[in-house]
Amino acid sequence: MNAMTHPLTHLVNLAKPLNFSQYSEQGGYVGARNALLEYSPEQVLELVKSSELKGRGGAGFPTGMKWSFVPQFDEHDRRAAQNKYLVCNADEMEPGTFKDRLLLEGVPHQLIEAMIIAAYTIGANKAYIFLRGEYFLAAQRLQQAIDEAYQAGWLGKNIQQTNFHLDLYLHTSAGRYICGEETALINALEGKRANPRAKPPFPQVAGLFGKPTIVNNVETLSNLPHILKNGVNWFKELSPGSDAGTKIYGACGRVKTPGLWELPMGATIGQVLNDHAGGLCEGLSLKGLLPGGASTDFLLPEHLDTPMDYDSIAKAGSRLGTGGLIVLDDKNCPVAMVLNLLQFFAQESCGWCTPCRDGTPWAVELLTRIEQGTGTVDDIDSLLKLCDFMWIGKTHCALAPGAVEPLKSALKYFNDDFVEHIEKGCCPYHGGH
Repeated sequence: MNAMTHPLTHLVNLAKPLNFSQYSEQGGYVGARNALLEYSPEQVLELVKSSELKGRGGAGFPTGMKWSFVPQFDEHDRRAAQNKYLVCNADEMEPGTFKDRLLLEGVPHQLIEAMIIAAYTIGANKAYIFLRGEYFLAAQRLQQAIDEAYQAGWLGKNIQQTNFHLDLYLHTSAGRYICGEETALINALEGKRANPRAKPPFPQVAGLFGKPTIVNNVETLSNLPHILKNGVNWFKELSPGSDAGTKIYGACGRVKTPGLWELPMGATIGQVLNDHAGGLCEGLSLKGLLPGGASTDFLLPEHLDTPMDYDSIAKAGSRLGTGGLIVLDDKNCPVAMVLNLLQFFAQESCGWCTPCRDGTPWAVELLTRIEQGTGTVDDIDSLLKLCDFMWIGKTHCALAPGAVEPLKSALKYFNDDFVEHIEKGCCPYHGGH
C-alpha cells in the first residue's frame, strides 16, 4: 500500500500498531512538526481551507470553514487559549460503519498527531478523544500511544521546544448512539445526560464548558498530518472528482469480501461493491443498498455508476454519510431490514422531542405488524405520515430524520414488498417467521 495514494491506511497494523519510534521512522509527526515550526496557526488554517477537506463523519462540512468560526485571540493570550477545546468524535455507533475503528486500532499515533495540528490551529490547549465505550482495544492502544507521545515531548508543556501546550485526554463513552451528535457528545463529556443542545449558539462559539469548541471526526482529523506533510495540491489531486482527498469506504451484508478500502474520493458505488467487496455472494443479486450507513436513503442497482461523493450521492436521492455500504440482496426482506434499523433508532432516541420519542416506537409497531402479516394498507399510509412527522425541521436533532431515511426510501422503492406482506398475511421472504 502506497503512502502517497493511501495516506490514511498505509501504516495500519491491526495485529500490532506502530509505537512512537516506528511511526516516526515512517514519516510520522513530520506534518505536526511542519505546522508548529514553519507555520502560524492562521497559515495552517488557510492550508486546511485551501485543501478543501470536508468532514468525513457524515455531514461533509468544509473543515477549514468550521474552524474559522472559532473566535481568534492574540497568540500571547494564554488564558483565552486555555478556554478553547478540541474534541475528536470517535463515538462510532452508526450501524454499517466501522472505518474509524480501523484507524483507532491500527494507527493511533496518526490521530494524536492530527489532534496536535488541529489544536495548534484553533488555539486550544486541551483536547479530548470521545471514544465509543465498546471499543476496548482501541481504548487500550490509544492510551498507550498518548503516553508515548507525552514521553516523547509531543504532548504536555512547550511541545518540541515551542510555547505551545496541549493536554490530550481519552474519554470512553457510556454507550449511546446519540452521543455521536456533537452537542450531545459535549453534554456527555461534561457529565450531563446526552441530550442534543439547541443551536445557536454553535459549539464553535459556546461548546464544552461554554467555551469555543471544535468537534471533528476521526477520519477527518487523520487527513491533517498528510496535508501538512505533502501539501495542498497533492491532497486535491488524490481525487479526480469534485471532492478532494481519499475516503475510507466500506461494505457489509451478503457480499463476498466485506471490509474497508481507502479509495479516491468519488469512486463509484459499483467499484466499491464489485471491484473491492467482490460483488454479492453466489446465487444472490442486488436489490438495493444504503450508501452511507443506516441513516441514509436506499439506492438501487441503477445507481451503481454513481460516484461516492457528497454531491453525486445527493443528486441520486441519498447521502454519502460515512461511506459504508449496507447491501440488501434479493433473498432478504426489505421490510425486516427497515424494521431492524428502526428498532435500533427507537432504542437510541434520547427522548427529548415528541416526534422522535413517540414516532420511532410507533414506526416499529407498524413495521412489526406488516412483517408478521397482520398489517393493513392503512399502516403504510401511517408510515408515510410518520416520515413527514419526523422529518428535518420538526425534531430537536437529526436522529429522527436519519431514522426515517431508510424507511421513506423503502416505501418508495419497495412498496410492492410491503403490499405483498399485507396481501399474503406473512413475510414472503421468511415464511412469516
